[in-house]
Amino acid sequence: MLQEIALGQKSLADYTHIAGKETVERIRELAEPMKGHRVLHVSATAFGGGVSEILYTIVPLMRDIGIDAHWHVIFGKEEFYNATKLLHNSLQGAEETLSDSEWALFDEINAINAEGLQGEWDTIIVHDPQPIGLRRGAEAKSRNWIWRCHIDLSEPNPAPIARLQPMIEEYDATVWHLPTYVPKGVDSHNGVRIIPPAIDPLSPKNMAFSPDDAAFVCKQFGIDVDRPLITQVSRFDPWKDPMGVIDAYRDVTKEIPEAQLALVGSMATDDPEGWEFFQHTFEYAEADPDIKILNNLNNVGAIEVNAFQSQSDVCLQKSIREGFGLTVTEALWKGRPTIGGNVGGIPLQISDGETGFLVDSSEQCAERCLEILADPELGKRLGRAGKEHARKEFLSPRLLRDWVELLAELDT
Repeated sequence: MLQEIALGQKSLADYTHIAGKETVERIRELAEPMKGHRVLHVSATAFGGGVSEILYTIVPLMRDIGIDAHWHVIFGKEEFYNATKLLHNSLQGAEETLSDSEWALFDEINAINAEGLQGEWDTIIVHDPQPIGLRRGAEAKSRNWIWRCHIDLSEPNPAPIARLQPMIEEYDATVWHLPTYVPKGVDSHNGVRIIPPAIDPLSPKNMAFSPDDAAFVCKQFGIDVDRPLITQVSRFDPWKDPMGVIDAYRDVTKEIPEAQLALVGSMATDDPEGWEFFQHTFEYAEADPDIKILNNLNNVGAIEVNAFQSQSDVCLQKSIREGFGLTVTEALWKGRPTIGGNVGGIPLQISDGETGFLVDSSEQCAERCLEILADPELGKRLGRAGKEHARKEFLSPRLLRDWVELLAELDT
């Protein structure tokens, strides 16, 4: 059997002061005919990364508006997660892809999970490639099936997308962050929907934090709060380019030697490659005492991430490939001047020079950091504009509304 994730309660009414009364009332109106609708979200892991963070909020909010929503996590083993990490990378363009034996393991684990899927559902929402084979093995368990892709498939390695495309098109609807993420051959499929992700503004990671509290937390990790701080929050992953961030920081310190860098991330249970890359990043920092490399094993959780982002003079997400970049949304929501790689979903959030800066290299990243650090008024202007953009477009109530609209559409 798949593992059911225990969830706390959330109330949509608590978001009214942020999202507005009109938005909240519209969501309740849309949800009225969907009361009692049985919805199951299925993902690969309950910890680490944006998917799990979204589900910890969106499933309780669905329950609050009367939808009988649940979240299950698939069974897997190390070899399976090694294979699916390789699959994840190849779907984003990496040359190496799964061997025949790894594809056989992929099919086997999906078949086991399909057999273990319990209950009868109105809609099952399968998140990302790891459990994509569930529908093929358990079609009768739900009236409607949705595949929710959280990664960029615009330029995939041809071999894995050819293998997955027939499975993708079996779903009644597929959901993507951006139109450009839909791979060729799938874009004509009439079930394609575009729904960007969102953050929970009331979660411990994103709730309002006083400057004193943020400074107190950062001090516990050796940060000098009287000196400039640059922070990137992300998984330790080649696509997030932490080495490029360190290069940019080193260029910054040539002009501002007192600057500090924090690389903060969580290690996910479905990302064994992350540990190896964490070590590479640590070695690349060359024991610089002003580079703090932290993860959940250093007691860095949601509150600590909030503190680092809130305390930072500049927040980075210097990705070279990116599904969406919820860490960008988090930094914008905290009103911090934010610099992101000009890739994936980051330009949807950052309008260059208006709500932040977009960069294509470590050298550009360093230049923009220096501009912000030299001009506090520029940082404040970018921070204010970024926060308002995040409020309008990328918070949980908007995401909830989009999901309810889709569920209602499929139910007609």
